[in-house]
Amino acid sequence: MDDMTDDLNGAISASGLVEKARQAVPFLRERADEANALRRPPEDVRAFMKASGFSRLWMPRRYGGAEGRLRAGSDMLRELAHGCGSTAWITVQNALHNLMLANWPAEAQEDVWGRTPDVLVSGILIPGIGKATKVEGGYRLSGRWPFVSGVEVADWVIFTGDCTGADGKAEELHFVVPKDEIEVLDTWYTIGLKASSSQDVKVNDVFVPEHRTVTDAALKGGATSPAAARYEGACYKVPPYSIFGCFIGSAALGIAEAAVDHYIANARKRAATMAGGTSIASYTTQQVKVAEAQSAVLAARQLIYSVLDEAERLATSGTPTTEEDRTRFRALAAYANKLAAAAGATVLEAGGGGVIYERNPVARCISDLTVTNRHITQNWDVNASTYGRALLGLPIENPMLQD
Repeated sequence: MDDMTDDLNGAISASGLVEKARQAVPFLRERADEANALRRPPEDVRAFMKASGFSRLWMPRRYGGAEGRLRAGSDMLRELAHGCGSTAWITVQNALHNLMLANWPAEAQEDVWGRTPDVLVSGILIPGIGKATKVEGGYRLSGRWPFVSGVEVADWVIFTGDCTGADGKAEELHFVVPKDEIEVLDTWYTIGLKASSSQDVKVNDVFVPEHRTVTDAALKGGATSPAAARYEGACYKVPPYSIFGCFIGSAALGIAEAAVDHYIANARKRAATMAGGTSIASYTTQQVKVAEAQSAVLAARQLIYSVLDEAERLATSGTPTTEEDRTRFRALAAYANKLAAAAGATVLEAGGGGVIYERNPVARCISDLTVTNRHITQNWDVNASTYGRALLGLPIENPMLQD
């Protein structure tokens, strides 16, 4: 039994997952070139992801998960991103979708987790794309969704689709579907996160049984959520949509931290080998840029921690979150991303001509950050405007953050 498990009951531990992620950095860096060429994790990386149990951080203990603390998720994802940004990005999806699945009916959880806890769950939550039709025993689901990160290494996939009732009103539902019932389209040719396998996916009239479907209400979290009623972990009482950006942002932050670390290590090496001469590191402007970049990632980390700690404190105390709380959590996560992005830009500027080469690890980090910054949870204008509306007493438009 290794350091990831508890000697008393064999359950996976959050602290063990963070340490396992830290130990994985050299392996992931070694496999990164092949992963980028394949545009997905190589098979040995996929096997490692499953065996290591990163996706099980917020899986219920009943099924072999950790029911871990929120901050552990940020630490685990940042460490993985130091090794490979794409692997961290996929792991965000795997861990968060397992967190969401805790709100599905018990029969669905048995379908997904019952035989083995090491399943990888991908998904996409863009509303209004999928279409579902009610039939006896469940639904028929069709649609095409972009950006389904990690889909080629997944075992199950979550989709969002609208079902129009007899009254003509559309209800947004969420469906979990086995990987072998979907079609993966080869669309992921990008400038960054190349190995994240964020392909388009097509579903053509697939039957989804009733028990593998939930409404928006089931996924809004809080003390009355299905998962909170069933499991003990504080992670199930936190409104998930309010903190998704912290974990997506943690993967992005880990990439930015890696860029800063790579740059500092290289600058120190060049300074040592140029003893007696003038090195770039000797210029005050370089010293200021390095300090600025490092300060930015450290500040971003503390900002994400503060959100996760407050969200967990409220959940543990039984204090309901308000619309202002939830929109603030989203906005602060997006602001942390602004800091991480700024750190990457500072390192890029400081690096001069050397960072334009693909062989420079900083170049890969910058390319990956360019893509992570496009995620809706990392968009400052979108999330700041929603928070601003809440602060001004105006109605907010995101239904998953509303009371």
